[in-house]
Amino acid sequence: MIVMVLERVTPSLRGELTRWLIQPKTGVFVGRVSARVRDLLWEKIASAKKGGAALLIYQDATEQGFSIRTAGRTSKTIEDFEGLFLPKTPIPAQKSP
Repeated sequence: MIVMVLERVTPSLRGELTRWLIQPKTGVFVGRVSARVRDLLWEKIASAKKGGAALLIYQDATEQGFSIRTAGRTSKTIEDFEGLFLPKTPIPAQKSP
């Protein structure tokens, strides 16, 4: 099973993904595809995202049982701490008075 989250991408790119995956919420796609189809979809998204961002979560033989890929500037960054994927929310820059 895979989960893709798209941020700030065109409606046509989201529409194209609905051929392969279901979209339970805007920008969130879920489905079961082969590794080859997953990789081809990821290449398509990474090249067509323009100013947007994408996150892919898929089953893998890791300690957590999944791997994560990101493309573009997502709202949260994913940090790899000794083989564990952890989300990190960036702290907004404070304006000086």
